Amino acid sequence: MREETEREIISRQRTAGRREEATGGSRESAGRSRNRSGSSRKPEAVPVRKENFVIQGTILAVAGIIVRLIGILYRVPMTNIIGDEGMGYYSTAFNVYNIMLILSSYSLPLAVSKMVAARLAKGQYRNMNRVLRAALVYATVVGGLACFITWNFSGFFATTLFNTPFCVYALRTLAPTIWIMAYLGVLRGYFQGHGTMIPTAISQILEQVVNAIISVVAASVLFKVGLDTAKVYGKDGYAQAFGAAGGTIGTGSGAFAALLFVLVLFLLYRPTAKRRIAKDRSGSVDSYRQISRIFFFTVIPVIVSSGVYNINSVIDNGIMAHGMESLGRGKEFLALWGIYNNKYMLLVHVPLAMANSLSSSLIPSLSGAIARKDRKAAIEKTALAIRFAMLIAIPSAVGLTVLSAPVNNLLFRGGNNAEAIRMMMIGASAVIFLSLSTVTNAILQGLNRMNVPVRNALISLALHVIALYIMLMIFNMGIYSMVFASILFALFMCILNAIAIRNTLGYRQEMVKTFLLPAISAAFMGAAAYGVYRGVTLVIHSNVLGTLLAVLVAVAVYGVLLIKLHCIEEDEMYSMPMGRKLTRICRKLHLM
Repeated sequence: MREETEREIISRQRTAGRREEATGGSRESAGRSRNRSGSSRKPEAVPVRKENFVIQGTILAVAGIIVRLIGILYRVPMTNIIGDEGMGYYSTAFNVYNIMLILSSYSLPLAVSKMVAARLAKGQYRNMNRVLRAALVYATVVGGLACFITWNFSGFFATTLFNTPFCVYALRTLAPTIWIMAYLGVLRGYFQGHGTMIPTAISQILEQVVNAIISVVAASVLFKVGLDTAKVYGKDGYAQAFGAAGGTIGTGSGAFAALLFVLVLFLLYRPTAKRRIAKDRSGSVDSYRQISRIFFFTVIPVIVSSGVYNINSVIDNGIMAHGMESLGRGKEFLALWGIYNNKYMLLVHVPLAMANSLSSSLIPSLSGAIARKDRKAAIEKTALAIRFAMLIAIPSAVGLTVLSAPVNNLLFRGGNNAEAIRMMMIGASAVIFLSLSTVTNAILQGLNRMNVPVRNALISLALHVIALYIMLMIFNMGIYSMVFASILFALFMCILNAIAIRNTLGYRQEMVKTFLLPAISAAFMGAAAYGVYRGVTLVIHSNVLGTLLAVLVAVAVYGVLLIKLHCIEEDEMYSMPMGRKLTRICRKLHLM
């Protein structure tokens, strides 16, 4: 369906939707009452399993956190094997790989899930199958082209562009992985469009496990081969270069293992898909030309939006490097830039796993609601997604603020963490705005307003660059101009996205349960966490134990306050991961 048509449908339904919302609450309450007083076999049948995207998003978030932990763990032996020079080749090759991935297949899961969900919602199983076929053709052509360019121009990238000739081996080894990832993105998106994130979550964990094992083994083996090669040619660098290539073999092996896994799942599901196609009575058959056109106009905005975020990093790097040099602080720039990226931003992005995963599950869910012309459901999903994201982001920001020193000293031992701690104390609020901007981007994409996040990102980027320059060059704020400018970029995105969502959907943001009560609960949580940490460290002088106990107390205090302040009601617990178990525990503790 064209974007204009869907906006017209939303507009026509606003008045009727408001009347439905006015009466819907009483009907839902009556429904809950009837279920509670009904059969004892179904005491918990009511609660909102329809908001399944929250649970699916949490599954994906857990998988994402596991993947990140594995990634951190295997990098240690990799670095020990191939050294800093080898990791330099490895990182340089991945810079090219990531760009090629964005241009070829990064947007495929989103585009496929969105289009599949829309057709599934209308019972158009034949068209859903056509979407899959068109996406596979796209993956074959674009993924193959990106693989060809990466392989054949690896010498240009390595020597001319990056002046690191030895990274050519790692780059060529990565080239086939780009093609594999294109097919993997299509199949992951196909299952996401069916409303399940489990295949994606399991395949991500499998991918990273295989990657970790093969990377370390291959790096070790090829490093030894490189040592022998260096002796033959009488030139250093081969050992590190071959070792880096071994690490990238792990990347390809992990992607291939994940592709095999989702392919097996697809083959197991195929008989069911065929039966659905045979029973398709929708009478609608989209031409491949029409599907390809929609697919193209879905993919391109995501590619451009991702490009804006990557350009943002490049521009920031350039402004900071030249600005600090002109201010006579060039010598301290590299160390501060490393702290900003590898300590501050690394920790800020950990809580964002929830927002990113929630977005992946929200887009097909919203697309289905729009395809069914169900404005009320779209508003409910929008409200729940924003609220759930804030329930995680706000306490995360408070926790990183009050425990900035303990967390940094726990994770980054053996160095001076004063700057990283100061950055975190000042800039932890970035978690809130980055989470909100991520979720609101997904909402607009789910509402078929694909171009709006791109436009908002460009506007925010322009304002961000102006703010960064003023803070750096006029106020001489150094690296902290980067911290504040990053927060402002996310804040601008939130404001612009909120305006666009309101104009599209007629949605008005609820403030008390979404922002105010979580903030109050998080404030008390932060005070409790800080008090516990100080108390424990005064008694037993252990940063590890103090930090762990502070985090556990923080989680407990925050959860209890959310319930006691009625920020989360009993029936809303059921739309959360492990909702039934949490409700039973709360009842036993007399919290409800």
